[in-house]
Amino acid sequence: MANPIVAQGTLNRIRCSIIIPDYSSLNITAAYMGKNFATVTFGSNFTTQVETGTGVVNSPEPYVMTTVAVGILRTQSLSSSWLTQLQDTSVLGNVTIHSDTSAFPAINLVETSVIDYNPGAFDGMDPVVAMTLRGVFYTNNSLWNAV
Repeated sequence: MANPIVAQGTLNRIRCSIIIPDYSSLNITAAYMGKNFATVTFGSNFTTQVETGTGVVNSPEPYVMTTVAVGILRTQSLSSSWLTQLQDTSVLGNVTIHSDTSAFPAINLVETSVIDYNPGAFDGMDPVVAMTLRGVFYTNNSLWNAV
């Protein structure tokens, strides 16, 4: 068989962004992030498998809780804007995360809140405020067809 020469795509180190429509002044683009940018983690199973005597019964979840870890630069005023936001409310609502490639779709979260905001050591060595957001990612939309 001949080599199919499948294009591997390209990663763009500055494409990552976190968009908060209800609080657009808090949008985080690459220029405001630490070197690790953002990490999205789906926090639970997409399907619960209930064990039976001879196998399993699948029970697809209608949503999974999802966390977004992002490092924002303490050396820029955006980190201060986030701290001010937390003093008012930590509930953000809808949040959209764009990855480092246009080949991967944006991840949309609802009911998103700030779970953790850690300014880190003030030792002149690390400019990152570690922040964690958590929200709902809807899955298994075909479940609603059975209603």
